Amino acid sequence: MFRPVKLFAALLKWPLWPLLKYKIVPEQPVTELALEQAKPLFYICTTESAADFAAVRRICDKLGLPDPADNVMLDGKAHPRTLFLEKPHTLLLPRGKTTALAQGQALLQAHLANPQLDAQLMPVALLWGRAPGKENSIKWLLGEAHAPNWLAKLLIVLISGRHTLVRFSRPVSLKQMAAQFGAGESTAHKLLRMSRFHFYRQRLAATGPKLVNRAQLFNALLGAPALKKAIEDEAKAKRISVKAARQEARKLLLEIAADYRASTLRVGDRVLRWLWNKLYKGIKVNNADMLRDLAQKGHEIVYVPCHRSHMDYLLLSYVIYQQGLAPPHIAAGINLNFWPAGPIFRRGGAFFIRRSFSGNKLYSAVFREYLCQLFSKGYSVKYYTEGGRSRTGRLLQPKTGMLAMTLQSMLRGIERPVTLVPVYLGYEHVMEVNTYLRELKGSGKQKESALGVLKAIRNLRDYGYGFVNFGEPITLNSYLTQQVPDWKQNIDPLEVQKPQWLNPVVAQLAESLMQRINQAAALNSINLLALCLLATERHTMARSELTELLSFYLSLQRAVPYHQQVTLPQENAAQLIDHAISLQKVQQHSDSFGELLSLSAENAILMSYYRNNVLHLFMLPAIIASAVLHQRRISLTQLTAIVQQLYPLLRHELFLAISSVETYSKAVLQHLVDAGLVLQEGDYYCAPPQHQSSFAMLSMLAHNAEHTLQRYAMVLQLIQREALNRAELEKHSHELAQRLLNLHGITAPEYYDKQLFATLLVALKDSGYSQLDEQSRVCATESLHQLSDTVAGLLRSEVLQSIHSIMPAGSH
Repeated sequence: MFRPVKLFAALLKWPLWPLLKYKIVPEQPVTELALEQAKPLFYICTTESAADFAAVRRICDKLGLPDPADNVMLDGKAHPRTLFLEKPHTLLLPRGKTTALAQGQALLQAHLANPQLDAQLMPVALLWGRAPGKENSIKWLLGEAHAPNWLAKLLIVLISGRHTLVRFSRPVSLKQMAAQFGAGESTAHKLLRMSRFHFYRQRLAATGPKLVNRAQLFNALLGAPALKKAIEDEAKAKRISVKAARQEARKLLLEIAADYRASTLRVGDRVLRWLWNKLYKGIKVNNADMLRDLAQKGHEIVYVPCHRSHMDYLLLSYVIYQQGLAPPHIAAGINLNFWPAGPIFRRGGAFFIRRSFSGNKLYSAVFREYLCQLFSKGYSVKYYTEGGRSRTGRLLQPKTGMLAMTLQSMLRGIERPVTLVPVYLGYEHVMEVNTYLRELKGSGKQKESALGVLKAIRNLRDYGYGFVNFGEPITLNSYLTQQVPDWKQNIDPLEVQKPQWLNPVVAQLAESLMQRINQAAALNSINLLALCLLATERHTMARSELTELLSFYLSLQRAVPYHQQVTLPQENAAQLIDHAISLQKVQQHSDSFGELLSLSAENAILMSYYRNNVLHLFMLPAIIASAVLHQRRISLTQLTAIVQQLYPLLRHELFLAISSVETYSKAVLQHLVDAGLVLQEGDYYCAPPQHQSSFAMLSMLAHNAEHTLQRYAMVLQLIQREALNRAELEKHSHELAQRLLNLHGITAPEYYDKQLFATLLVALKDSGYSQLDEQSRVCATESLHQLSDTVAGLLRSEVLQSIHSIMPAGSH
């Protein structure tokens, strides 16, 4: 057996103590892996090493798991609790074999002989350091050797012991395995073979593939057929030599390519841990187990997050690293390539991308070839389909260039499955939020610089919680098979393919990704309070009323969730209010009647950003509330018709994804009735009396749709008054919005966003509400007139009057 290993491990317990610092994934394996503590537990590890064994014993003791050095009694016979797959190499002698095969067979035979037994076999992977190593490197001695000898292990522990990753995996039922495959030697071999492959995948997921020498990578890329052709085309187009064009391509590679280094990741991990502890009370991560499962199954993961802040780059990579996975290569805007941040980001895996490829075929070819190389080598990648940070808090309309290149890389013949993982990033405070409104008003985007970074660091304070929610993934292989069954016929390893189906499939894929990002939204104290306080005229509420409204919003999302992946806070309404006060987001006042909570004029503008992060979760309930408020009596059929009429526009703007609008609307309405916000009279529904608090709550819920409906009303009125081309319509709509802002003191940042009006015009055309005449002017259809009447019926009369009063004169 392995008595010498037990002895040496006991001797190493204290010498190893200061040298070992570890990260455990998952952090709570008993609960997260659903371990059944009443059942016997066995461990299986890779190498029969005293250092490994001592480390695993220490970690199991910390977690309250059974001691790996103990024996387990099954039917009166003792079995060692730990199986090792192989022995380490030796300095001189050939290495022997472990007893894992005999142990495994004995365990299977015991379960076959006694079907009442049901032991668990849990893999435990121990990685001393997470450096991926380099191809053709001689640095195997420092951590890349498989089962190193004792001298190499000593150096590994000294150098990498404080960067150790311990990964517990879901246990295998020995009872099921024995019943399904028997207890022969072949089954035991199968068990060990599965374990070896499992550990190989674990290491690959944690470290990523080996790194390619940068010079060798550039030479390989420049020698690729597609890029060679692009270089020749560049030489002809600019009338320069092929050598000069090749040199230009190399310069572009230097501008683009990452210089990924494990040492930078180790230092970055420490710096970011300090930074997050200073900035946030905590980072809340959801659905990370799905991510680990994908990596374990060998998927090529492409992370597609929303883009709120420059913090996104650091936060998501840090969270992925903490989940025991290799950080991705990150597509970063060229604006971030300034000293000293640029070189640091590049060494952390960032590759830089220009805002536009237009007119530069060589740059496009170089970038596409580089991205394809990342996929073919097996590196995970992260990019933002929005292209830039959202200034309003809503998701931006996606830019599809990176998605198209991802699909084109698949058409080069990538063998492993490629999976897109949408990621919702949420914050209780976005550091740049103060600058966003100024930029929307036209002040211009402030250029990133080292001085700006220093100013930001100086202002660091408690920003509450950060949220990282991994959404429902899309495996591209399956997705393409559904959309284009014969897509594999377009595969060509040497040429860049652009089949006719590419653009429409990419557009549909982009929309689906944005919908899945929104489906994984995180509700928190700040965005919930923003929803409540911004719905009041003076942004002030009594604490008791605010508590009641907050509780209602939480109950609505629990009873009729927008989607199962939306995360809700664990705290109650009173605790959420106290948390917001501690972050200085709301002001407290007291009088003889009780406590009041309010937003300052400045904070009211900023809080609209956080409200917009989650506005999509409450938009359809707000439309229903508006319909009930402004119609004396309304039936379920009429309500559903209103929601279905507006849904195509809302879906396009807010990336809504409701499987059945009718079912969802009915459930929301029933919850409003149950909560007392809506009264039911037979088959009809109406608002409660105005003096009741439930009427005020219904009004505040309806307010969440008011700004959206106002914008719709303005655009619909413009289209009906005069036929204008799209550019003129966008311009007039934006100018009218500014007028409305000035007249009524509206602080919503989306009124400054010209892109929202462009998005609405596209949605109107796609939904059949508008059409183009012979002069390419936007004209109303009959259904647009009906839509205009519906929108008018959802707005307050004073709002409608204001919109009509600022409308320019025109032909009807």
